[in-house]
Amino acid sequence: MGKCPDCNLWDTFSEEVASSSPSSYNASSKDTVSAAPTPLDSVDMEHDERISVGIGEFDRVLGGGIVSGSMILIGGDPGIGKSTLMLQALYGLAQNGIKTLYISGEESVKQIRMRSLRLDAVSADILVASEVDVETILHMVKKTDPDVLVIDSIQTLYNSDLSSAPGSVGQVRESAMRLMLMSKRSGVPTFLIGHVTKEGAIAGPRLLEHMVDTVLYFEGDRSHMFRILRAVKNRFGSTNEIGVFEMKEKGLAEVPNPSSVFLSERPFFAPGSVVTACMEGTRPILVEIQALTSSMSFGAPRRTILGLDHNRVALLAAVMEKKLGMHLMGHDIFMNVAGGVKVDEPSVDMGIVSGIASSFLDKPVPEGHVVMGEVGLTGEVRAIAHVEPRMVEIQKMGFTTCLLPESNVSRMSRPDGMTIIGIRTVSEAVERLF
Repeated sequence: MGKCPDCNLWDTFSEEVASSSPSSYNASSKDTVSAAPTPLDSVDMEHDERISVGIGEFDRVLGGGIVSGSMILIGGDPGIGKSTLMLQALYGLAQNGIKTLYISGEESVKQIRMRSLRLDAVSADILVASEVDVETILHMVKKTDPDVLVIDSIQTLYNSDLSSAPGSVGQVRESAMRLMLMSKRSGVPTFLIGHVTKEGAIAGPRLLEHMVDTVLYFEGDRSHMFRILRAVKNRFGSTNEIGVFEMKEKGLAEVPNPSSVFLSERPFFAPGSVVTACMEGTRPILVEIQALTSSMSFGAPRRTILGLDHNRVALLAAVMEKKLGMHLMGHDIFMNVAGGVKVDEPSVDMGIVSGIASSFLDKPVPEGHVVMGEVGLTGEVRAIAHVEPRMVEIQKMGFTTCLLPESNVSRMSRPDGMTIIGIRTVSEAVERLF
């Protein structure tokens, strides 16, 4: 069969030969934690403390540190810095006397040593090995008894019970299951580095993301210096949390204040540029939304969107045309979020509307203004959540005026030194700005 009837992908079927040996999931009685159920209120939690990686941005994305017995999957484009990030994280753990084991199926031990010298991350508590056989890796873990384990990468592991090649669906699923059972029973936190497909999703069966406790995506463009670590699944912390890093000669350096970085090169008095505040997990971040409208010469109008939801921008453009009388159907619209950030929450709707209107009217947004609010199909501006932390970040970055939904203004305490303007409709907001 060439096409899978479930996922509709071609050439994804692989042959698996059943092994006559006992199942690898049948653990002996001495490896089993408990054969009987345990009352929930009697579970011991005294020694279940999170392990700090020593990198503040990494710890924030994990929810405060590493939980014992957890499995963490990290995916990202080739060359984005996944192995570099993990080696620096292991060095941070080793600085606190935590023994770690780094197993690579893609690099030799000498190559790992060369990279560690470049990153200045050499420690006697970091054990390294180059191995792809799952049985050998499990035996190595039992013999060395590390506190943290890193597998780079899960697609290179091989189980001799299966005849398929490494990286196939069966091999990835079987290897991940063996590692998960080891991690849960021994309490050793395990990091799995995963390859991604050309669509940007983690390669292998979707079951892989369901089996692990945390899924992290390391995003960014190799031609730019900033990288974003994003949590899309986390059983022990907040999802949609992000950590910002900067790629330097000595490896990745954390960026404690992303707002200042994303706004550092913002042009002043430029039509189409507007600042808005979005929430990434528990952290408010100020981003610059850029819009460019140009009259089209022929055909249908183009809508080229980077960092924003394409359908959301098309919806807001239709609202502007209906409620503001702007003939946007005769114009191409290009939009971008500066810094390579992806924003998908509705609180940036007013930022999108303000940017398009600014470029269409060729009038800049007044200096020191920040615009926030969700826009409905009838042109009304709806309330948003987490206004207080956003206002703290806005004031910290030196902005003096903020346009907010009227329903938010009536329920919040006004900060000192800031002008708060309540808006009810998009037409009222455009009149205030331009």
